Amino acid sequence: MLGVINGTAPNPVRLSEMCDHLGNVMGRPSWLPVPDFALKAVLGEGATVVLDGQRVVPAKAKELGFSFKYPYVKDALKAILS
Repeated sequence: MLGVINGTAPNPVRLSEMCDHLGNVMGRPSWLPVPDFALKAVLGEGATVVLDGQRVVPAKAKELGFSFKYPYVKDALKAILS
């Protein structure tokens, strides 16, 4: 293999979805959103990555037949928190 491979899961999610899944796995509510201005204050220009997203997918890894242990964020969170 030559070249760059994106090190991401095959099913990207938005931050809000990630928080919902995390709350669900932990058995706690996830209802308090972080305001845009707070993220911009803390992250500066980097906040655009969090707020707008990038939808990066591991196309090359999938093409090469890579098998993902946790293709969905909820499964990965369950494994981490169990």
